[in-house]
This record gives sequence, structure tokens and C-alpha cells, in this order.
Amino acid sequence: MTLPVLILTILLSLLKLLVTCLPTDAVNWIISKFKIHSELSDENAIVTFDGRRLESEDKIKVINYFNKAKFLKKNHIFPGNEQLFLHPENSGTPLVIDTKRGKKDVRLFVYMYNDRVDVVKQYRKKLVSYSLLSDSLQERSMSLSLN
Repeated sequence: MTLPVLILTILLSLLKLLVTCLPTDAVNWIISKFKIHSELSDENAIVTFDGRRLESEDKIKVINYFNKAKFLKKNHIFPGNEQLFLHPENSGTPLVIDTKRGKKDVRLFVYMYNDRVDVVKQYRKKLVSYSLLSDSLQERSMSLSLN
């Protein structure tokens, strides 16, 4: 009876040590799986505004501004009004970013306002909406709408 208890105690102690002392890379990987606002890469992203594709320097600037934006809050999307978030006529012309995250295709609709940036993230059949704070993106919306 004492041998199984001793083995179980040793195994649980090792498991406790492993979980509480994970390497930084493992912790970062686990945290990135649950991030709402994840960083984009230049290679995987296709950025379009008002039906035309942004290329080279403009695309890189938009992606850098998006990556440096500060997360403000998650917005709740209630069942029944999801389509409200996907129609550009409701909130102006969005900046659309198509990218891949792992094996999933992700589409981001970025709506820029004076005081915030709203993002609607669509992947699989899910929608997630959240707000960002990015002075650069908010100023960028003015130059995109003028061109």
C-alpha cells in the first residue's frame, strides 16, 4: 500500500514542479493561444481599403500600427446582430486584413474613429469584436479617406 502512494506522491510533485517552472517560451506560446489582439506578419497579410489592395510601404505601415496598438476592451456581440458588424455602411469603410493564424484563415475588419479603433475578427464561424487605441491608425484613417 505504501509503494503506490509513494510513487503517486513523487509523480504529483514532479508535475507540480513542471507546471510552476515552465520555460518562458512555453508560457508565451500558451498565452498567445488565448490572445484576442495578436500580432500580424507582413508575409501572411493582405490589406485592402475601399476595394483596393495596399502594397509595400503602406501595407507595412498599417500592419506595424496595428501591431503597436493598445488593447482597450472586448466588445460583446449579442446573438442576432452579428451581421451589423460586417456591413461597412453601418460604420464607414473598414480596412480589411486577411491573414492566417496557424491553419485558420482570419479576416479583420478595422473601423477607425477619432477616439478609438474597432476591430471585428472573423474566423471559422466566430466573430470577436474589440477596441484598440492607436493614434497612428486613427491619423492614418484621414489620409486613407483622402486618397
